[in-house]
This record gives sequence, structure tokens and C-alpha cells, in this order.
Amino acid sequence: MTGRAKYVVAFLVAATLAGCGRESTPTGPSGQTSFLSGTWRGTVTIQVNPGDPNALPPSSGDMTWTFEVVPQTNMQSLRATVHSTHPWLTMDTTGSTALSPANGPPTGISTHGEFNSPRGCRGTFGSVGTAQAARIDADFTGTDCQQITFRGTVTLTKQ
Repeated sequence: MTGRAKYVVAFLVAATLAGCGRESTPTGPSGQTSFLSGTWRGTVTIQVNPGDPNALPPSSGDMTWTFEVVPQTNMQSLRATVHSTHPWLTMDTTGSTALSPANGPPTGISTHGEFNSPRGCRGTFGSVGTAQAARIDADFTGTDCQQITFRGTVTLTKQ
């Protein structure tokens, strides 16, 4: 073996032994976590068919949103699982949430989606507001059975 070959072999052996006994560390990205990630609980207050002379007064119910970051979106796109026990708007669904202009609080928050209505049709909802570190205040509007509208607010706090 030439002097140069001995040097290359010695280098390779040293490099191999240098890693012995060490725990490996992951090189891939871990799941992204946003200040929004997790469960938020609060109240939704809505009025059905606002502006209608026979509209019922606004009513409130419990609402829970759980947020998960959509990978590779700079933590500005999230999936929202929405659960409402409001007497008129009972639903379990998912929606899409966007944060703008930033992925940290305070920032704007916008969520939209569809749901199976308790009245046997498909409804849509949308919400736009402000997300703080531990509180979300937003409007909450939508349609139900293409003839019914609702409008109100949602207030959620981080659990």
C-alpha cells in the first residue's frame, strides 16, 4: 500500500470511529407548531336571517376549534376542526385557516368551510378577525340551505 493509500484508509477509519457511541440526530424537519396549534374554546353568537323583520334575536352556544399547521406553509395555513353545540348551528366540520400578514400574534385570521346542516342540507361558513396569543375575536357568517343566512361573532381562548 502506498503512503497516500495508507493516509486515505487511516482517514476513513478515523471518521468512522468518530461517530461511534453517538446517538443519531434527526435530519428531517419536525412538525411545525404555531401559536394557534391546539384547542381553543369559546362562544359563538349568531342571528339567523338578520335584517328579516321576523328574525329571532341573537343566541349563543359553545364552540371549539382545534388548529393544525399545514406543512410547508410558513405556519400561515392551518386546518381548523370546528365543533359547535349552538342550538341552531350544531356542527362538526373542518375548515381552512389563513394567518396574515404574519404567522405570530397579533395577526389577522380568516377561516372558511362547509358543514352538514342539522336541517338536512350543506351550509357554508366564514370568519375573519384577529388572533392574539391566547384569544381570537372574529365575525362568524354563513349560509344554510341556500335560503337562510346567519351573522354573528365568535370569541375563543386557548386551552
